[in-house]
Amino acid sequence: MGHEGDLPMHRYDPKELERYLAAHVDGFGTLDGFEKFSDGQSNPTYRVTSGGTDYVLRAKPPGKLLKSAHAVDREFRVMEALAASDVPVPQVYHLSGDDTPLGTQFMVMEMVEGRIFWDPALREIDQEARGRVYDAMNGALAALHNVGPDAVGLADYGKPGSYFARQLTRWSGQYQQTATAPLPDVDWLMRWLDEHMVTDDGANSIVHGDFRIDNMIFAPDREEVVALLDWELSTLGHPLADLAYQCMHWRLPHAGHFRGLGGVDRAATGLPDEDAYVTDYCARRGIARPDHWVFYVVFSYFRLLAILQGVLKRGLDGNASNPKDTGRLREIIALMAQDARALAEEG
Repeated sequence: MGHEGDLPMHRYDPKELERYLAAHVDGFGTLDGFEKFSDGQSNPTYRVTSGGTDYVLRAKPPGKLLKSAHAVDREFRVMEALAASDVPVPQVYHLSGDDTPLGTQFMVMEMVEGRIFWDPALREIDQEARGRVYDAMNGALAALHNVGPDAVGLADYGKPGSYFARQLTRWSGQYQQTATAPLPDVDWLMRWLDEHMVTDDGANSIVHGDFRIDNMIFAPDREEVVALLDWELSTLGHPLADLAYQCMHWRLPHAGHFRGLGGVDRAATGLPDEDAYVTDYCARRGIARPDHWVFYVVFSYFRLLAILQGVLKRGLDGNASNPKDTGRLREIIALMAQDARALAEEG
């Protein structure tokens, strides 16, 4: 489920862009192709061709932007830092300033060939391969959280400690600033999360922030993650935030605009259930299974619906690139709040 809808393309002078890229990207010659990838990404992303080589250029959108949003500089920094680790990331080549031939900041990175799975039920591949895809995702997430931020120069990439308390304050404030209609379920969730806040256990990792199956590229011929993409929401935080966020996505319906696994018979489909996935992750990291699991999943619901509420508000204000999605977003936000409240009350 993309968060931004259709993003506008940049206007540029091809010759000016060619000269810039040739000056800043080793081996770049003539600009032979500049093609926008399909929508659904928060930052416009282009396939750039020079000779026989393809690159990926990822830019901030044109126009007025929210403060700290569309942070391609943070994406560049974290991928550059993780290049020597076990985390599969594309090689990054160049980060521009704000004054560029596109009119916004951008980065250039390696074009990684492979498969992207948009449907977590993985219906397009054999049943036996589906479990291996999930195991590969599990391994990539554990590898990320096993990286010490200090060891890769990211000690200052976010604030340490009290992650969930700080995030609840941030997203509650954001939701309240962008609320467009009363939603009692969301008000209830904010109170419940505050009342059930987990004690800070000191865990601190690089967290991806949007860890889901369609934000990674798998090898063309095997079930292996070869590139983890879309690091815009990455920071330092509690590793269980990433794990619960991925599991939350799988709890969503498998219908309409949702790409969840709600209603999917995982055993019959060849997919691990949530309990097994969490157990495998903890084994890979050598940690105990988490207490208060329901809190982490409910928090993930709230965080995502708060993000979507901001998108809805910008659409209603005429600042989003695809305002026709506002009706759909209202429905999604209300459904997520309802499901999260039901989970909290059951849990």
